[in-house]
Amino acid sequence: MDLNLIWFVLIGFLLAGYAILDGFDLGVGIIHPVLRGERQRNVAIKAIGPLWDGNEVWLVTFGGALFAAFPEAYATILSAMYLPIMLLLFSLILRAISIDFRNKVEAPFWRLFWDVGFHISSFGGTLVFGVAAGNLVVGLPMDERGVFTGSLPDLFGFYPLATGVFAVATFAMHGVMFLFLKSTGNVRQRLKGWLWHTWGLFLASYILVSMMTLIENPHVVANIKGAPWAILVVILNVLCVCNIPRAILAEKYGQAFVSSCLNIACLVAMFSISIFPNLVYSTSDGASLTIYNAASSQGTLWLMCIIAMIGTPMILSYTVIIYWTFRHPIEEETKDIH
Repeated sequence: MDLNLIWFVLIGFLLAGYAILDGFDLGVGIIHPVLRGERQRNVAIKAIGPLWDGNEVWLVTFGGALFAAFPEAYATILSAMYLPIMLLLFSLILRAISIDFRNKVEAPFWRLFWDVGFHISSFGGTLVFGVAAGNLVVGLPMDERGVFTGSLPDLFGFYPLATGVFAVATFAMHGVMFLFLKSTGNVRQRLKGWLWHTWGLFLASYILVSMMTLIENPHVVANIKGAPWAILVVILNVLCVCNIPRAILAEKYGQAFVSSCLNIACLVAMFSISIFPNLVYSTSDGASLTIYNAASSQGTLWLMCIIAMIGTPMILSYTVIIYWTFRHPIEEETKDIH
């Protein structure tokens, strides 16, 4: 049994779960400014209020699993992307504070201040996620010990920034679909046009990043050729992207949201395929960090498997219960908000 491969797949599963679940939370924050007035913005906050903190459990679990299973890769990624990761943590903290503080005082300026914080933190956090993913696809300059030898500007090349914009567009589309399903009345009507706007932005960035990936990263093409079954993931991804506008036209909005979820899962799968078996691809003379030379001992991986068999069902059960409990749409308030 290849425990290294098993944990690579499990970490990918955790990443996909986080991207799908917290992706629409971040997406709601990204599109928050398009909502008009306190009533509509309150609907957005209430829609994700019971869910966002539970969704972040997937990120915490992902980080803990990466640290325990592949500590050398974890150390290299954190040291190379120290400032971006600090910005990411700041964004996640600011988002949590903005959601909790905005209704503490019933004053327009107070709520506007935290609404701006909610938007900026959601946009910035998503952008950093995308930039980090882009850097892992392109690779990082490392020495023979796996130490990052580049500089901060190296992390913000055109391709990583393009993947950052792509992540923002993807989560914005995902968030609009979620909020559309969770709202009624004026909010729903307001978002109807933005279903198309965000899908158009997503499609443009999807095509751009796909072309750049195939042209500028030959190791990604080699990975796909080395795993012919990967073409099935690509086909499923294209079908999901095409089904989103078809479902919106047919007013099957739940189907469009499911397609968006599958689209994100496919994107994470293609990201994993593109870097496999590397966790950090080296663009210099240093050796790449793979799932084998950057892994913990087999005993540690076995122990983690036992913990995962106990903990994963608990996380899944908690997620299902929360989403079932808060499955109903949010009604827009009718009273004036001062």
